[in-house]
Amino acid sequence: MATSSNTSTALLDIAEVSKSFGAVNVLRSVSLTVAKGEVVTVIGPSGSGKTTLLRCVNFLESYDSGSIRIDGKEVGFRPGPARNSGARQRRSERDLAAMRAETGMVFQGFNLFPHLTAAGNIMLGLTKVRGKSKTEARSIAEHWLGRVGLGHKADSLPAELSGGQQQRVGIARAVAMEPKILLLDEITSALDPELVGEVLAVVRSLAEDGMTMVMVTHEMAFARDASSRIVFMADGGVSAVGPPKEVLAEETTNERLRTFLARFRASHF
Repeated sequence: MATSSNTSTALLDIAEVSKSFGAVNVLRSVSLTVAKGEVVTVIGPSGSGKTTLLRCVNFLESYDSGSIRIDGKEVGFRPGPARNSGARQRRSERDLAAMRAETGMVFQGFNLFPHLTAAGNIMLGLTKVRGKSKTEARSIAEHWLGRVGLGHKADSLPAELSGGQQQRVGIARAVAMEPKILLLDEITSALDPELVGEVLAVVRSLAEDGMTMVMVTHEMAFARDASSRIVFMADGGVSAVGPPKEVLAEETTNERLRTFLARFRASHF
């Protein structure tokens, strides 16, 4: 199912991507396009393929068939004459590292290096991947820590930060690399409820600045308010896609979607 009328202008173009783990088909011919500046939220039940899709976009998981292009460049593989695994060659690890730098990813777990300060966590990619000097990297780190409200925590270790603060450092680390697209995978799921708002406020601010984002979340009210479009996945495929008001409408005729959303209605999203 294509989700944009003009894939030639898409920053992210996912075309008929499939992925299996053994006999389990996790992604089934998934197609999705995301334009520059869009915030696309992926929702769906556990096991529907949401996280695997994000990991394929960042090539943390190799996909079996189909095509993923960011800004026109094939992700993970050198393009072959056909969109099938037999015609493709995996890119070198050096090429993969460079491509991953274009797709910042923030995970469910904070994934900060425990021995590095907040600033140090952000500086690492800037010096090792982007080739910045330590002085320039420190300046960039301080800027983004300020943007996420943690300018006073630059020299704190992760163990000295709350979960919400650690996640905000994770977001700052990702955006400091100036990625073309930001991938957010259930970034509030490991947080206590009272810390969720501070993280979502940072994401909303980035969206308002025009950051292109694809996020997986169960925060339906946030998805409704912050998304350009919402994608509903079920059984490894795209089952519904459209503007938030359309996808989240109570009168949707998609039975699987209606059943999924019923769990969240009590929270008045």
